[in-house]
Amino acid sequence: MTVFDYAEMTTRNRGFVTATEQVRLRDSQVFIPGVGGMGGAAFMALVRAGVGRFIIADIDTFEVSNLNRQLFSTLPAVGKPKAEVARDTALTINPEVEIEVLGREWTEELDRLLAASHVAVNGMDDAAAGVHLYRRARIHGRTIIDAYASPLPSVTVVGPEAPRLEERLGYPTVGSDWTSVTPEMRADCLKREIAYVLTHSSSHRYVDLDVAAEVAAGKRSRFSFSTMVTMAGTMMAEEAVRVLLGRRGGTDHRGYFFNPHSVAIERPRSAPVAALRGFAVRRLMTRMMG
Repeated sequence: MTVFDYAEMTTRNRGFVTATEQVRLRDSQVFIPGVGGMGGAAFMALVRAGVGRFIIADIDTFEVSNLNRQLFSTLPAVGKPKAEVARDTALTINPEVEIEVLGREWTEELDRLLAASHVAVNGMDDAAAGVHLYRRARIHGRTIIDAYASPLPSVTVVGPEAPRLEERLGYPTVGSDWTSVTPEMRADCLKREIAYVLTHSSSHRYVDLDVAAEVAAGKRSRFSFSTMVTMAGTMMAEEAVRVLLGRRGGTDHRGYFFNPHSVAIERPRSAPVAALRGFAVRRLMTRMMG
């Protein structure tokens, strides 16, 4: 039987991180609500990077439709809780890693979770819980690594002083308790996020817009593709490592989109250009959604 050795596992990290930085990663704790697609890819990358402690949460079980993109999803895992499967798999990589697993109750324990963690990686797509996470992270002085609901891989780094997503995109949740967010408000949040993505990236060139319209109208689930999801999760993990090690650089609360089709970085457009494109995008979405 092979004996696990943390130093041997992380030996090839040297050159990217110093010995002192590796110790810092081992001593760090990351909170990840949502370990399916992007959150699962980020979790996998951070486990392999040698981060020593995690709190992960998920309210779902694996489904067959998850097999196309979620790294912890396998046929034997279908029907099993995502967070438990992710934990068990992570322990086969690093049996010394400490992982606390939570389900739906994580929202009630959020203050404890944020206080105990050095950074949060948002891997969920629940608008109400996301609002709760962002608001409490501001109070606790924690940075959130996130991504847009985008066909192109994206990443944002929202520090404690940065504007919250609901503020920046004008969500109807502003001023409301997160527990009172209605399905109609959730749908409007998604539409605003999609409008932002279409305004500030070239995503529309690479997807079926009729399908996108159905997603925006709530008629079908979000579409996701393995390479895009895994790239986004890895980008999120890289930014999390940067925060944990106190490294400069990286992105900010506005983030960026990586376009692998043209091999380019797409950053938020200037205000005048965004205003013109935003007007056109809103008209397009209205027409597409009937």
